[in-house]
Amino acid sequence: MKVLIAGGAGFIGSTIASCLIDAGHQPVILDNLVTGRREFCEGRPFYEGDIADRAVVDRIFDEHPDILAVVHCAALIVVPESVARPIHYYRENVAKTLELVDHLLARGVTRLVFSSSASIYEPNDEFSVDESSALAASSPYARTKLVVEQMLTDITAATPLRVLSLRYFNPIGADPKMRTGLQITAPSHALGKLIEAHRAGVPFRVTGTDYPTRDGSGIRDYVHVWDLAGAHLGALEVFDSLFADDRRYQVINLGTGAGTTVLELVAAFNEVVDGTVTVERAPRRPGDQAGAYTRSSRAADLLGWRAEHSVADGIRDTLAWFAQREHVLPDLAGVSTRPGDRSA
Repeated sequence: MKVLIAGGAGFIGSTIASCLIDAGHQPVILDNLVTGRREFCEGRPFYEGDIADRAVVDRIFDEHPDILAVVHCAALIVVPESVARPIHYYRENVAKTLELVDHLLARGVTRLVFSSSASIYEPNDEFSVDESSALAASSPYARTKLVVEQMLTDITAATPLRVLSLRYFNPIGADPKMRTGLQITAPSHALGKLIEAHRAGVPFRVTGTDYPTRDGSGIRDYVHVWDLAGAHLGALEVFDSLFADDRRYQVINLGTGAGTTVLELVAAFNEVVDGTVTVERAPRRPGDQAGAYTRSSRAADLLGWRAEHSVADGIRDTLAWFAQREHVLPDLAGVSTRPGDRSA
């Protein structure tokens, strides 16, 4: 199967491409390289350009008329930046997706896998969400994902387009073969901050230890990026069967089914690294929330998918990637993280 991956030079998109290649499929990459890396496209058909650029999209389909499906991973994802630049985020994530979908339909492409976000959910008192949970996006970034999903729902009701939205929280780890991994210099999630604290030899600041979770710290859903890639592969391979009952829009959560608290993440990290990171407990920050994780029984039922890698696996692969990524991304030689706020 030949598949167009929009955003295929980024962390998640490039890992999906590697997974497709390993399974005998052919990814074609479209990426504007705003955050993606050209190095991740080596040996893969690659088109540098914007998803809203009709000339580039036309060129792709003229040269690859046998593309059968599209995986859409192209988006800006930094929550604080989305708060500061909402117009930019709505233009990049929403308006350009509309242009892409309009052009896909004009080219006769009717299979779309949308890489969405579980941040659009409103968590319940147990901090878990499934596909029927209430939606309450809490940031401009999350709202762009929700608006795109609502937009795609309306489009599928009026056109031949069929869309599968895959919702998940926090990807960690790297391609186990170390072909691709996180390309940004300073990850903003808790694992990135843990790595910073470990390398600097300073305590890791846990902000908020009075949540009604199992140990008082916030809870997150860390999913290995290779598991996420496998879910996208599985979705593409069974895509048509997911819509056998004339349903044109489908949603599937991807998660661990249990979640990991911040203190559990620290404990798992300390089991993997030499030496230990100590914890400094601090009050919640304004706007902090306990967090949530996904219940993913639908993924098991429809895709035969379950998260196979542990949080410790994700930590090991993240560290392994940081240790050698300069061989793939030479400009990051000697740079893995930056000093900054080491709290979560």
